[in-house]
Amino acid sequence: MGFIIAALLLVLIISCLRVVPQATEFVIERLGKYQTTWGAGLHFLIPVIDRVAKKVTLKEQVLDSPPQPVITKDNVTMQIDTVVYFKVFDAMLFTYGAVNPISALSNLTATTLRNIVGELELDDTLTSRDTINGKMTEILDSATDQWGIKVNRVELKNIIPPSEIQNAMEKQMKAERDRRETLLEAEGHKAAVITRAEGDKQAMILAAEGERDARIARAEGEAKAILLAKQAEADGLAALKAAGADAAVLELKKYEALISMSNGTASKIIVPTDAVDMTKANVVFSETTGLGDNTPAADKPKKAKKQDPCCD
Repeated sequence: MGFIIAALLLVLIISCLRVVPQATEFVIERLGKYQTTWGAGLHFLIPVIDRVAKKVTLKEQVLDSPPQPVITKDNVTMQIDTVVYFKVFDAMLFTYGAVNPISALSNLTATTLRNIVGELELDDTLTSRDTINGKMTEILDSATDQWGIKVNRVELKNIIPPSEIQNAMEKQMKAERDRRETLLEAEGHKAAVITRAEGDKQAMILAAEGERDARIARAEGEAKAILLAKQAEADGLAALKAAGADAAVLELKKYEALISMSNGTASKIIVPTDAVDMTKANVVFSETTGLGDNTPAADKPKKAKKQDPCCD
């Protein structure tokens, strides 16, 4: 009998033990009144007197609201659905703050969204997602503190305007793209024309510079040739002077210069008197001495051979 009673007591004690998982809290009531909140671990529940009023998870949860109609400031009705990320930070407030905290959060999200979007026009609504998300997060987080809920962030998942607005937006987008295409083509043609003109300009500049350099090179070459010719003439005169040439040789040089001058056509040469006298003196000197006479001598007449009478 005692063994049976001990076994029953053991079973009763074991049935009163409660294990709270990680990231979970149990709200405990004693005789219908809030007693305490159990965290993760092993706890003992007094039978009949204590009971677990609610099991609350502390993990982050997602509230995915269905699309709902929202009217903008310019009277355009759109379908918008939201996603709310939240978690419970106080199990007691979550249990006793509202009858159904999740439903309350969903309805509060819908009304807050209508209020914010109702102050914006269509274009602002489509381009101000971040602004709407920030405002909704701030408002919901402040309003749900009394429910023990912490709203981490709110995201607009889809914004669906009416079909006629979508068609108008598509036409506007196509017109904008056509305008950009035309503008890009015009800018490309302009750039090509400018580049071609710049190329022609550079080519003309380079050609002019090349012609200028060629003329300079030719002028320098001619000047150098004249300088070398004059230098050679001066060297020749210096050599004659160094060799001790007499007046007759110098007169001959003058005569050679006159001959070279007379090679041209339509030339009239006035011979100085001293040049004529020099020429006469040279002729007399050549005839007297035989020097400078290149005329071949005449052949001497052959003597007739005498006939030998003995052989006739």
